[in-house]
Amino acid sequence: MIEIPSDLHPDLVPLAFLLGTWEGAGVHDFPGAEKCNFGQEVVFSHDGRDFLEYVSRSWVLDEAGKPAKPLETETGYWRIDKDRKVEIVMIRDSGVVEVWYGELADQKPQIDVATDAVARTAASGPYSGGKRLYGYVKGDLMWVGEKATPEVPLRPYMSAQLKKVPDDLQEWARNLPDDLPDGVSFFNPDGTPYKPEEK
Repeated sequence: MIEIPSDLHPDLVPLAFLLGTWEGAGVHDFPGAEKCNFGQEVVFSHDGRDFLEYVSRSWVLDEAGKPAKPLETETGYWRIDKDRKVEIVMIRDSGVVEVWYGELADQKPQIDVATDAVARTAASGPYSGGKRLYGYVKGDLMWVGEKATPEVPLRPYMSAQLKKVPDDLQEWARNLPDDLPDGVSFFNPDGTPYKPEEK
């Protein structure tokens, strides 16, 4: 179920499905870079103004699925107009600034965007532009990114499936397994001990 915060700017209601903290994993594969599995955390938040703030952090996973090293960090701002046209301004830690344009699909929570402008610092790697597809599928946020450089034509390079992190601690506690390890105690919001049978 998609909840719409009472203080969300009215223009952003079509993007409400993005709000929250999302975590999951995906695959990174692009010529000239090491192919890897990665973990990712994405946060979409708002402060009542007419944009969503976006922060994404990803990290390379080792063979055991543990974080090994940072992969990429992005921050940005997402807007949508009355015609469902989406615009994004994004900054990457690699030294790239992008302006993306696209649209929210009709009758489904799916966003398709492509770069309209790209600026790079001298320290950034080669990059010409990209495309991305975001979709809300059975409660998960899924996305795939395409990338192009002067040497490599546009091709998929990153994709991930992310699950929403519950906002409510009580909801999180209700989903705890029945067989908690010995010595682990959790408490209800009123301070009483949590018991699995209360689920």
